[in-house]
Amino acid sequence: MYSKLKNGVRCNLCARRCVIQEGESGFCRVRTLRDGVLYSSVYGLIDGMAADPIEKKPLFHFAPGSRTFSISTSSCNFRCQFCLNYHSSQRETPVGERLEPADIVSLAKRYDCSGLSYTYTEPTIFMELAHDTAKIAHEEGMYNTFVTNGYMTTEAIDYIAPYLDAATVDFKGSGNKEFYKNYMSVPKVEPIFDALAHMKEKGVFVEITNLIIPEIGDHEDDTRAMASWIEENLGSLTPLHFTAFSPMYKMTHLPSTPASTLERHIKIAKDAGLVFVYSGNIPGHDYENTFCPSCGYKAVERWSVYMKKNNLREDGHCPKCGHDLNIAGAKWMGQGTGLLRF
Repeated sequence: MYSKLKNGVRCNLCARRCVIQEGESGFCRVRTLRDGVLYSSVYGLIDGMAADPIEKKPLFHFAPGSRTFSISTSSCNFRCQFCLNYHSSQRETPVGERLEPADIVSLAKRYDCSGLSYTYTEPTIFMELAHDTAKIAHEEGMYNTFVTNGYMTTEAIDYIAPYLDAATVDFKGSGNKEFYKNYMSVPKVEPIFDALAHMKEKGVFVEITNLIIPEIGDHEDDTRAMASWIEENLGSLTPLHFTAFSPMYKMTHLPSTPASTLERHIKIAKDAGLVFVYSGNIPGHDYENTFCPSCGYKAVERWSVYMKKNNLREDGHCPKCGHDLNIAGAKWMGQGTGLLRF
């Protein structure tokens, strides 16, 4: 995932395409050039892992009700000032437990998971580990999903696509260019949209999240433009989640996002033509549930990141009228994680 230059190499993994000199690292801090070879310092070094409900990613329309084994390594190619996982994503030096890809898949099976999710930080920066693990997982009949900022090259997508079943692509501030520059140290947002289009081309099922931050990332025009782009380029059935911000990291001076703000943005997205629009981080909110757009039946009932009740047919269609609800990975579908009791 790199090409050699006269002086150093160019990394072709994320959209920054860092030029890295001998003895130096890229912006992500974990890809270092030694003796003319670009090395990953996080291959097999697992910083975080847990068995999660797939809804936590959030993936509401892929293998709903299943358990997924989540893993991550240290560091990231973004510098979000509001990062929930900053203790891991912003590490200067990676840490973790040494695990080979086969070990990770074995752990996933031990914890009764149907698949694996590469998440918490940014899977692009540990792409080789994700690739090798995902290949083994597929051989074992398990699925693979990314939770990603989407800032990856088409070459990176081509590399992982044969083993990647679904991806959650996380926007912040509705993709506002200045927001990305000022609060995330990201020079441009266009590569994210290019990556989304390429994922669709490669057959990766996509859901999108959008973090709304009061005062600095709450612009209706940006949401309207983003939702319209999704409808035109990915399709009206593409699930979109609006997630609430909680004061975190370098943004503790800002207030939490109220439910009313999310509802305002949800309406904008629906008016733009999107059918499945959800709220996130507001437990008990009605927009956590999946309703059939044809007959209005509550096909899936959730509470926060947990499935409360699955009424879907085995093929993922509406049980009342048979309408296609754009459910992918139905063969892995479960009735819930068993982690929450009502």
